[in-house]
Amino acid sequence: MSNHPPTPPTPARCVVVVPVKPPAFGKSRLGGDAQHGLPDPQRRELAEAFALDTVRAAAATPGVEAVLVVTDDFRLAAAMRDLGAEVMPDGASEDLNATLVQGAAEVARRWPHSVPVSLVADLPGLLPEELAAVLDEVVEHVDAGRAVFVRDRAGVGTTLYAAPPARFEPGFGLGSAARHAGSGAVEVGSAATSVRADVDDVADLGAALVAGVGPHTSRASGRRATHEG
Repeated sequence: MSNHPPTPPTPARCVVVVPVKPPAFGKSRLGGDAQHGLPDPQRRELAEAFALDTVRAAAATPGVEAVLVVTDDFRLAAAMRDLGAEVMPDGASEDLNATLVQGAAEVARRWPHSVPVSLVADLPGLLPEELAAVLDEVVEHVDAGRAVFVRDRAGVGTTLYAAPPARFEPGFGLGSAARHAGSGAVEVGSAATSVRADVDDVADLGAALVAGVGPHTSRASGRRATHEG
């Protein structure tokens, strides 16, 4: 048996910023016509469930000092606090990138030695161990002054972005992966399936349910989760 003392845990270095639209307006592509979309009440319930499961997993991730949810939905804010998240109002609700910059500024103010990491709110199958591995890469690059991003499963969007506070300039929106790469951000997390598996439409939801989702999404979808995401 080795006499070496156990390796101390990695210090928590990251604050994860999760922007969350009020569920009444979130995940509009899950709706649509009666033949191909979901009824509006279920769309709203799923939008909320995705965010709750994302925050729940992020809060359980090694290396995460805090989760900061940015939202204007007061009822949802209370549920996020119950999960252990910090909450702040969204002062730029019509502009996701401005919302994230606002969140990063709050991180710099309240957690001045931490890395601000923006994470989308529609990762219902997020696994803490996969996010932790990504955050190890994030900290390495950000400490060297580089911005980083995670490309979504479709290959065109972004699910995670991080950068030193002084150069925190996210470019979420249509074609964001190419925009982040073009700005010099380093792509990380290519093998972190659950960190890349955002849910935008009914097909994405089906894939997420097969892979396994967290308890809130499981209840909202009427399906049993296959892992604790």
